[in-house]
Amino acid sequence: MARDYYGILGVRPDASAEEVKRAYRKLARELHPDVNPDADAQQRFKDVTAAYEVLSDPQKRKIVDMGGDPLGNGAGAGGMRDPFAGFGFGDIMDAFFGAATGAGARGARSRVQPGSDALIRIELSLEECNTGVSRELTVDTAVVCDSCRGSGCADGSAPEVCDTCGGRGEVQSVQRSFLGQVVTARTCPVCRGLGEVIPDPCRQCGGDGRVRARRTITAKIPPGVADGMRVRLAGQGEVGPGGGPAGDLYVEVVELPHPTFERNGADLHCTLRIPMTTAALGAVIPLDTLDGSVDMELEPGIQPGTELMLTGHGLPKLRSSGRLDGRGDLYVHIEVEVPSKLDARQTELLHELAALRGEEDHSLATVNGRAGGFFSRLRSRPR
Repeated sequence: MARDYYGILGVRPDASAEEVKRAYRKLARELHPDVNPDADAQQRFKDVTAAYEVLSDPQKRKIVDMGGDPLGNGAGAGGMRDPFAGFGFGDIMDAFFGAATGAGARGARSRVQPGSDALIRIELSLEECNTGVSRELTVDTAVVCDSCRGSGCADGSAPEVCDTCGGRGEVQSVQRSFLGQVVTARTCPVCRGLGEVIPDPCRQCGGDGRVRARRTITAKIPPGVADGMRVRLAGQGEVGPGGGPAGDLYVEVVELPHPTFERNGADLHCTLRIPMTTAALGAVIPLDTLDGSVDMELEPGIQPGTELMLTGHGLPKLRSSGRLDGRGDLYVHIEVEVPSKLDARQTELLHELAALRGEEDHSLATVNGRAGGFFSRLRSRPR
């Protein structure tokens, strides 16, 4: 015959999970062996504890309501099995120390979870990296549902304690082995570990508390950013489940190539091609930089491959803290262009120049076994 577990605890068959726990806690305080050493009280304590184990487990309680006895095959002396076999220690602690009850009391995770970070890439020219820029960005992220305001419930409804796990977020199963009974716990498949269910979910978000939406935000990119750097926009990422706090949005810079300058950190490099006459005579040449035109002086006789530095005409130096720390430099690399085609007059003038400089003999090697060619004279010229 099936035992009357409801009668043992003194509750009605339609008692809620909270009423069952309250009745057990009251009886356990009265009958615990440390409080009441009487032999009958000890047996009743075992019976009460076993009854609570059955009625606090939704699956076992269903067996009782159908007229069965979930402990019928495992009864020990006195008609009840050992009440602590497969019984969570937390239930005993709940009885004497008054642990929290309801959804989440058994370790169920919160429905409200923080959101994930998001990433978006933007292309910037070298000029925009130099000055910084404010850019309007269109992002597609999860936002709080404006219908349920993140609760996930339809108007007039609220979450309810999960009947399967009793609000604990997990269900237990008992398996017998040669070592005894093994109790295992797994996430409740009905509430997915939340300890509660939404019987009437919001029509707009389906109970998630958030929806996807496209919105426009302003991203302020500071001067000195470089390719691959990320600018963090706090709280502009994905809203979490249940309307949880939003993550961050990271704006990653993709720097476009520049037709004139090459970048090395905060420094810039460019190549300046000048005629051979300019290289020989020198000149003051206007040079376009990122900050405007500057006059650059070329000394007479400047050689190909010469590197000139214009201090402070590079990019802003952006520190890790986001503050600026001066500017880089601009390095100008000189290339000398030699004309490939000359008219008659130009050829005549160059011959005259060569004669004046003693460079009219252009032989590159010895002639008839005698030294004294062009390179020989260069080697013998005093330094």
